[in-house]
Amino acid sequence: MDNLIVLIGIGFLIGAMGTLIGAGGGFILVPVLLLTHPALPPDIVTAVSMATVAANAASGSIAYARARRIDYRAGLLFAVFTIPGSIGGVLITPYIPRHLFDIIFSCLLIALAFFLFFNTSLPDENGVIPKYRRGWKFHKQTDSSGETYAYSYNQWRGIAISILVGFLSPLLGIGGGIIHVPALVKWLNFPVHIATATSHFILAIMSIVSVITHIRQGSYHDPYIIRMVIGLTIGVVIGAQLGAWLSHKIKGNVIVKSLAICLGLVGIRILIMAL
Repeated sequence: MDNLIVLIGIGFLIGAMGTLIGAGGGFILVPVLLLTHPALPPDIVTAVSMATVAANAASGSIAYARARRIDYRAGLLFAVFTIPGSIGGVLITPYIPRHLFDIIFSCLLIALAFFLFFNTSLPDENGVIPKYRRGWKFHKQTDSSGETYAYSYNQWRGIAISILVGFLSPLLGIGGGIIHVPALVKWLNFPVHIATATSHFILAIMSIVSVITHIRQGSYHDPYIIRMVIGLTIGVVIGAQLGAWLSHKIKGNVIVKSLAICLGLVGIRILIMAL
């Protein structure tokens, strides 16, 4: 994984898959780094991942903005509440032993995989206006293809979820989308395609804050790490555009199922390695 072409290729795949499901790609990159660089401490693994996620999320958000699928009102609100946790997660990671980090990370992935795969009910995406509920915000928007989405969500529940995601994301280097997307879909009633786009937008803001914190911590001082970040970043920026384009072609259920399978396989592999 030290060759620049290989790094760009891996980054391209991460960017495409991460943007397709709104997860940023950190859930793919972290396992790759854990498997190929067993000597790297958790804080460096997460630093590399968050830098790559930031590039992926920024590139993917531009594509989703063109598709007009981002709910900016919810996205900005939730992003603000991820920031305190995103700083705290970066500061705590250096104190977690690598063995414990692997176990925590793998168990989280497996749990999310089961939840997504077996909980198949998804909110309506055909533009039917939901019933009014006290304390829920109503939103309706039409994307660039002419499809209209109408839904309502509980902003306080979203804020609570965002605080948790903000902490776990840089702590594990996963970007947070693998938690935010299912949370937006299952608990906040977002249509899948709006959830993936909005999650990416939130992730762009949150991951940039995490990268700035990592810079202040000195996580990128090694030229080898900088070279790795550059190669991966070039790949994800290109791959993110492909992922956003594919999101128009694939049904929401397929996206969620694909995410669940990927999470489960990777989680099992890392847990076996850790044990």
